[in-house]
Parts: sequence; C-alpha cells; structure tokens
Amino acid sequence: MMVSTRGRYALRLMLDVAEYQDADGYVSLKDAAERQEISKKYAEQIVTIPGVSRMLESKGGKNGGYRLAGQPSDYTVGDVLRAAEGSMCPVSCLEESASVCARSATCAVLPVWRGLDAVINEYLDGITLQDVLDRKPDYDAGNDYVI
Repeated sequence: MMVSTRGRYALRLMLDVAEYQDADGYVSLKDAAERQEISKKYAEQIVTIPGVSRMLESKGGKNGGYRLAGQPSDYTVGDVLRAAEGSMCPVSCLEESASVCARSATCAVLPVWRGLDAVINEYLDGITLQDVLDRKPDYDAGNDYVI
C-alpha cells in the first residue's frame, strides 16, 4: 500500500486548516497551500474531492476560506486518507467492489491480506487530526536563545 501525493496533501491541508482556524474564522486556501508548499491549483482540487469537502465548511469573500465542519478530534487520519484515496486496501481482492476471486475459497494468503488490512485501518483510524496536532513538535522552541 502506498499513499499517493493526493492523500498526503489532503492530510496536510486538513491538518493546516485544523491548526490555523479559529473559533469563527476560516483559513485561506492560498495561505494553507503556501504553508504546506502545495500549489494553490492542486489544493483547490483536493478540497473539492467529495469525501474531503464533506469534512470542510467553505465561505467565499474577503474573510472566507475553509474550516473543519467538526472538531479536529472528530476526524481520523483514516477518514481523510480514505476520502482522498478511496480504499486503503492492500490488495484489490479486498475491495468492496471487487468481484469474488475464484481462488478465494482456497487462497492461503487471503487471511494475511485481511489481517494487514485490519492493522492498517485500525492504526489509521486510531489517530485523530487532534492527536497529530498535539504531537507536532515545536520547531521554533529550540531557537529561543540569547548570546
């Protein structure tokens, strides 16, 4: 399983919005894209992905932008990645839309793939956006010195 650029950028944008939104304010997509070093055009594509857009509220105008529809603790990393990527299944035969493989009844490795899928989803669904923000290192903390 490899998370694409689309999934990685979606997670970074959602975290940026979660971090920089205030009680009644919105985060400019331009500012979020700049902070995350993502082109504004690509950021615009990400926020219009149906699953991602359901997690956001948007407002037009001078003070407009995006904010989370809920709290950062309401959304998991798994939610965001599945919204951006679709399924996180490690093999195609586990996809909900996949036709039943003729070998599934006798496939010795199918339980391995099911186990891997369970571990991936359990891990990603166990981390909220708030958890990521709480663990974020303070990169400026080490620069507080006087000569």
